[in-house]
Amino acid sequence: MKVLVTGISSAIGRMLTRRLLAAGWQVIGIDRRPWPDAPEGVEVFRADIRKRPAEEVFRTHRPKAVIHMATVSHFTTSFEERYRINLGGTQAVFDNCERYGVEQAIFVGRHTVYGAMPDAPMYHSEEDPPLGGSTFPELADLVAADLYAGSALWRMPELDTVVLRIVYTLGPSRYGNLARFLETGRVPTVMGFDPLYQFIHEEDAAQAIAVALQQRLRGIYNVAGPQPVPLSLLIKISGGKAWPIPEPLYNAFLGRFGLPKLPAGAINHIKHPVVLDASAFREATDYTHQFDEVQTMNAFRWA
Repeated sequence: MKVLVTGISSAIGRMLTRRLLAAGWQVIGIDRRPWPDAPEGVEVFRADIRKRPAEEVFRTHRPKAVIHMATVSHFTTSFEERYRINLGGTQAVFDNCERYGVEQAIFVGRHTVYGAMPDAPMYHSEEDPPLGGSTFPELADLVAADLYAGSALWRMPELDTVVLRIVYTLGPSRYGNLARFLETGRVPTVMGFDPLYQFIHEEDAAQAIAVALQQRLRGIYNVAGPQPVPLSLLIKISGGKAWPIPEPLYNAFLGRFGLPKLPAGAINHIKHPVVLDASAFREATDYTHQFDEVQTMNAFRWA
């Protein structure tokens, strides 16, 4: 069977592709970035998922399944462009799924859509509303894309839709928001706060997506790996040094003294945890992660 992966040239997209090939899927992809050494038989179309050339891929290749990973979470892209890519792109993908007879669609989302708040539950279940946009305005586009994908469950009942809300990924590719936060070595923390951070090895994340496809899930699922660890421990084991900053000065220090540049709203995610209850996904699929928290942190550190 043929599966179309949007965002196929990303680090996790490449890992996922190799797993799908090993499982017997025929894989094609759409990405604005090239993948010059893609595995034999994998055709990658360089296109914007919102534009006509991407629709032509749907029309001519008629995939049975689509895995939508072509969203952006980094903040170097302007807010307007993020909205166009994340929400506009997701709308275009699902419209094409409906128009060209796709049977299964997987939206790969992020756990940060739940939002980081001092009064949030210790573990978020799938029934909790995604409130990330209210505490972190820069996440509004990802929240909107997540909600739009989830609405396909009732808008397009003939399409088996699954929304995966995956925790931070970490690993040797050093790809993703958490990796960018840690990789400078000088990690700004908020003085007096040491929240739990939940993450999953990038190979385990790719496997979880493949499992959702193979078992043809339908619905919204949290996806997590090993137990969360305190931010201070994460920084130490991953090879960095914590720089505690008083909260009133936090945003003023970002982007200076070798510290990463973060949006103002990110401070809530440095102060408060976002931890998922991923039991529903494990029960539906028998999925188990292969890398524990120490192995995952060391994979990032020694890459």
